[in-house]
Amino acid sequence: MVKSAMYFNDGNEPKNDFLNFEKIIRDRRSVYSVSLGRVTNREEIKQFLKKTKFLKHHGRATHHSWAVRIVHDGVLYESKNDDGETGAGNVILRILQKKHMVNTAVCVTRWYGGVKLEADRFKHVQDATMFVIEEDQRGKEEKINS
Repeated sequence: MVKSAMYFNDGNEPKNDFLNFEKIIRDRRSVYSVSLGRVTNREEIKQFLKKTKFLKHHGRATHHSWAVRIVHDGVLYESKNDDGETGAGNVILRILQKKHMVNTAVCVTRWYGGVKLEADRFKHVQDATMFVIEEDQRGKEEKINS
C-alpha cells in the first residue's frame, strides 16, 4: 500500500458495503464481472477480496484485478494488483481517483475466453469499474447478482 497524499475530506465513500454484478460484459468469449466494497484497513481489503473470489464460479476466473483507496488518520493510501492482467489494476485505480472514491475497493473479474482482446480489455475494465461505481452512487441497496 502506497501513501498517496493528505486527505481533506473531499472524497466519495461507497453507499453500499458490498456490490457484485455478474457477467456484465462479454467479448469474444471473455466474460467480466465486477465487485465493489467499503473498506477502511488491510484486513477489510483481504476480506473483500476473499468474498469476491469465493462468489459462485469466481474460483475458476482467470484474473481478479483490483484497486483500493483508503483514508487513515488524514492520509490517503492507494494500492492495486493486476493479477496477470497487465495494467488493469492501474485502470481501476485511475477511475477511483477521478471519481474521488475513498474507503473503496473494486475488483474486476475476468474469465479468459481464448481470444486475445488486446487494448479492448482496458476498455472493459474501465467500463466495469464505472458501472459498479455509478450503481453504488445511485444509492441502491446491497445487491449480489449471480
